[in-house]
Amino acid sequence: MEVCRFMVSVGCLAFLVTLTAANLPPGLRVRRRRHFGACGEQEYPNGNICCLNCKAGTFVKSSCTAAGQRGTCEECDYGTFTEHDNHLQKCVDCAKCGPDQEVAEQCTNTQNTKCRCKAGRFCNPEEACEVCRKCLTCKSDEEIVRNCTFTSNTVCKKIPLKPGSSLDAVFFVLCVIPVVLFLVAGGIFLKYKKKCGCRGSSQASPTVAKSEENCGGRGSSAALILLSEEEQLPTLIPVNGEQSLRSCFELFEELDVDFHKKFFRRLDFSDNAIKSKDNLLYEDKIHELLNSWVEREGKKANLNELLKVLVELNQKRTAEKIMKKVLDNGQYCTESKDEV
Repeated sequence: MEVCRFMVSVGCLAFLVTLTAANLPPGLRVRRRRHFGACGEQEYPNGNICCLNCKAGTFVKSSCTAAGQRGTCEECDYGTFTEHDNHLQKCVDCAKCGPDQEVAEQCTNTQNTKCRCKAGRFCNPEEACEVCRKCLTCKSDEEIVRNCTFTSNTVCKKIPLKPGSSLDAVFFVLCVIPVVLFLVAGGIFLKYKKKCGCRGSSQASPTVAKSEENCGGRGSSAALILLSEEEQLPTLIPVNGEQSLRSCFELFEELDVDFHKKFFRRLDFSDNAIKSKDNLLYEDKIHELLNSWVEREGKKANLNELLKVLVELNQKRTAEKIMKKVLDNGQYCTESKDEV
């Protein structure tokens, strides 16, 4: 009997406690809950009480003094914003668009600045848009499938020839056969000139004459030879010294943004030195850093070193393309090898 009486007493006591808690004023119930737990999603703690967040476009000037209340909120100044309800002590500074970008939407007290690439440039929104890239220009034998936009590059495709068209035969006869004959004749001529030590006639153009003089009769290759992974790039000799080196800097504008920092780190530039050029357009940044490298290295600066760095960064095909362009443009020639 005593056990039964004790259990009944405990049950009645628990019922009274529950009933009393349910009849407490709302403020007391909230303070009790918050004393043992965290503040709500739209609140923030201030000592032992919870204050309501300030609205978007404002910040907390001073916190509340009573639980469940909102303190003093002040509107963001010009050039600052808060996008959501918050308990920040100051507003966030609006972003500034880069030199290759333009303002798409101005910053307001509830929205950050929205930027987009300038005309002729694009940036993939799924990637970190550090810089805007130049839009691709379709070649003469290509047509535009989709124009370049702020967020996507130009898409080109080869212009198809109509099957069975008489123009195909005309094109083959007038263009392809002469080119093949020219390349074959040119190869025979270069081979003959190497054996005989010929220098070419005095009627040669100044660029070719200069190339022959500086390269000791060695000519440039008109075709790009794709080397195997084990083969090394041939040594290039400048036709006009430092002028040849500086004139090919524009070819490095096509460096992939994702590894251009690694490229300049390999050239012994510090991260601060690279970042100091961030206010420039991408191609201007490339030129500035390469010019600084030439000034620093002096006579030791040469294109072969730049191509070597590209190869070390697994960009051998890019290095081969640059090599082909400087050879075709007559800016460089290759170092000849003794024939067997």
